[in-house]
Amino acid sequence: MVEASFYQSQNDGMVQCVLCAHRCVIQPGRRGVCKVRENQDGKLISLNYGRLIAAHIDPIEKKPLYHFLPGSAAFSVAAPGCNLRCDWCQNWEISQADARFDYERLPLTQPGVVIRQALDSGCASIAYTYTEPTVFYEFTRDTALLAKQAGLKNVYVSNGYMSREVVAEMRAWLDAANIDIKAFSEDVYRKFTGAHLAPVLESCRALRKAGIWLEITTLLVPGVNDDEVQLRGLARFIAEELGTETPWHLSRYFPQYRSTAPVTPIASLKLAEEIGRNFGLRNIYPGNIHGRVDTLCPNCGKTVISRQDYDLRKFEIVGGACPSCHTKIAGVWAGD
Repeated sequence: MVEASFYQSQNDGMVQCVLCAHRCVIQPGRRGVCKVRENQDGKLISLNYGRLIAAHIDPIEKKPLYHFLPGSAAFSVAAPGCNLRCDWCQNWEISQADARFDYERLPLTQPGVVIRQALDSGCASIAYTYTEPTVFYEFTRDTALLAKQAGLKNVYVSNGYMSREVVAEMRAWLDAANIDIKAFSEDVYRKFTGAHLAPVLESCRALRKAGIWLEITTLLVPGVNDDEVQLRGLARFIAEELGTETPWHLSRYFPQYRSTAPVTPIASLKLAEEIGRNFGLRNIYPGNIHGRVDTLCPNCGKTVISRQDYDLRKFEIVGGACPSCHTKIAGVWAGD
């Protein structure tokens, strides 16, 4: 356990956490919404620092990041906890920690150990993923700073509910992020995640402005977030405020956790893709389905990247551009 960053002391031993958009005011002996930050005698303590619940080597495409060092491996780590309560959480067994969880039963891992493991396994980056990385922020920051010194990149796979203060600090060490925009409706956010839409959109704007490579994911849940009104609103937001080159991953949903909605029809993915194309989005990718997924040059239409599921099969970007017409392809490529 370590003292948390991003909190303010208040009267009567209370503290306000400003790590995420909940900005919880926490009484002594109590925890915030995330259940991993506790007020101990007027100090906010991170209970999950270094208590990794998962550590794996993944293709970067699995994050998913399709325009960031394609074909490379990411050393992926997670600690328990989350600041959202999504009904359809895909990793609920490790993300939805409760007040009874004993974090000290997990071995303590120091940041330097993660760096050594990433280097020894030939990874190009460290991904903070599986659960919400913001809620083990101090560990991600300490690890990321060492990673930068070692020549490794840093990636967040996040729900985007971090505070503006956190984004301002992350710009010094975060290289890429995939933000899961779960819906384009305040009502849906409040009902199904226990959060609000506006802070997520603000984080996306801030990450983009900070120069951090950004990709967006939306898990399409039938009857919840796959209607044309929400899809048009989200496509417009990405195109107008993040840029038409921003990749949009449309993931197929399968019932998980507390959600009983049916599996996403392929037709819903196609409708969302059509809507995105109509708003000028250039890089739209289906997810959670098997098959080939290509990246095309936006000018001449040449296939510059081809993938089969998570496997890179073709990569023909030279100097960050299409080899045929020399149009720049937005992304972060090896050697850039």
